Amino acid sequence: MGLDRGTLARIDRRLLTEFDHSGGVQLVKVPASDAVWSTWRRYCDAVDVTMGAGIAALMEHELEMVVGDGPGDAVVLVEALADRSDRLERRVVDLEGELASRERELTLTGQRLEDLERRLRAERSRLVWSGDILKVGRNDPCPCRSGVKYKRCHGG
Repeated sequence: MGLDRGTLARIDRRLLTEFDHSGGVQLVKVPASDAVWSTWRRYCDAVDVTMGAGIAALMEHELEMVVGDGPGDAVVLVEALADRSDRLERRVVDLEGELASRERELTLTGQRLEDLERRLRAERSRLVWSGDILKVGRNDPCPCRSGVKYKRCHGG
C-alpha cells in the first residue's frame, strides 16, 4: 500500500485539526510485559496521571514530534515528574533529619532508664524485705534519707 505525499499531507492536516478537539476513549491492547506494565503504573502514579492519560500524552508527543509542532503533554509529564521528584527528595531529607532527632531522643531516654535501673538495683540490694516489713541493716543509711546510719537515726 503506497501512499503518495499529497495523501499523507492531507492525513497529517486532518490529524492536526483533530488534536485536542475530542476526548473520546479508545480501547487498545498494549503488548507489554508485566514488568514494563508495572513500571509504567508506578511512573504514572509518581506524576499523578492515569495510565491511559499517560499513553495518550505519549501518542500526542510522538505525533507532534513528527509534525514538528513542538512539545506537548509529554513535556508537562516530564516536568511534573521532576517537580514530584524534587518534592520527594526534600521530604526524604526532612524525614531523615526527624528520624535522627528521634534516635537521639531514644538513645538519651535509654541511657536515663539504664541509670535509673542501676540505682534501683543498688537500692534494692541495700534493703531486705521480710514479708510486709522492710528490714534495714544497722549500718545502712536510714530510709528517711537523713544521711545518717539507721542505728543512729531511727534504729536506736
